[in-house]
Amino acid sequence: MLLTTIAGSLPKPSWLAKPETLWAPWQLSGEALAEAKRDAVLIALKEQEAAGIDIVTDGEQSRQHFVHGFLEQVEGIDFAKRVTIGIRANRYKAEVPTVVGPIRRKGPVHSDEVRFARAHTQKKLKFTIPGPMTIVDTIADEYYRDRRRLALEFARVINEEAQELAALGVDVLQLDEPAFNVYLDDVKTWGIETLHRATDGISCKTAVHICYGYGIKANIEWKQTLGSEWRQYEETFPLLAQSRIDQVSLECANSRVPLSLLGLLKGKDVLVGVIDVATNTIETPEQVAETLRKAMAFVAPDRLYPCTNCGMVPLARQVARGKLGALAAGAALVRKDLAR
Repeated sequence: MLLTTIAGSLPKPSWLAKPETLWAPWQLSGEALAEAKRDAVLIALKEQEAAGIDIVTDGEQSRQHFVHGFLEQVEGIDFAKRVTIGIRANRYKAEVPTVVGPIRRKGPVHSDEVRFARAHTQKKLKFTIPGPMTIVDTIADEYYRDRRRLALEFARVINEEAQELAALGVDVLQLDEPAFNVYLDDVKTWGIETLHRATDGISCKTAVHICYGYGIKANIEWKQTLGSEWRQYEETFPLLAQSRIDQVSLECANSRVPLSLLGLLKGKDVLVGVIDVATNTIETPEQVAETLRKAMAFVAPDRLYPCTNCGMVPLARQVARGKLGALAAGAALVRKDLAR
């Protein structure tokens, strides 16, 4: 009960990539880079275990970016043809590769990473992949020129990958869909459809992560425009409650999301974000516990998974380490209460 987990990413060591930076370039190349990535995964796993996290990830240590790390092994995408576009409804600019032909996997994308992580932890293992809508929003398209059609193509590719990862021992396969909080009409018309296509027939648990973004300037400024209550989840949660996805990961800590909206996810496991990734302030266990107690008014404890709001890659390592400890300790306080 109250098994802890994280949204996915952890900060990378300075010898692997520039600290506290999204899209940070690698510090090494060739076999030295491959070895450094494996070393960083070992550290990420052991730091989660030491903190008391129950369901661990590889910290996304082998990926420069949560979307493009997947796309690097997909045929039909030209990384040499990079363009700058506005993403998340022009919230900020990003330099992205271009779709120039039919989308196909060149081969397994993350199998080696999952095989390595699975061999080095006895904990339950979660692995994250970008969701179809978020991929479409983080790439330029000169071939399909139709967002729904392109998303369905990516869903097919994701499903091929996901089947293999589940067979290698992944316990939870999570699709990251921050775009679900931006393109609400698209979620209704084709977003859920692409999630189903991406996860069809997968043997492990499936999750979707929907947040308000990393703790970077553009996202923080966007949140300030959303008013006194953030109600985007109100439109998507009923759809997800009716979906075949097992778990929903969302942002709650220091947010203006009305916790009553969690009640819209009846029947689903809820990965409730109790750790704010937009601040260097480390939560106390009591603060984490208080958020969890409030969430339990709307989600049964056996359905509640304490989690982070989003990935922690932009944070300093010591801050992320402290937040991991607070997450586990706060959950332990609530478990103790429930055991009385």
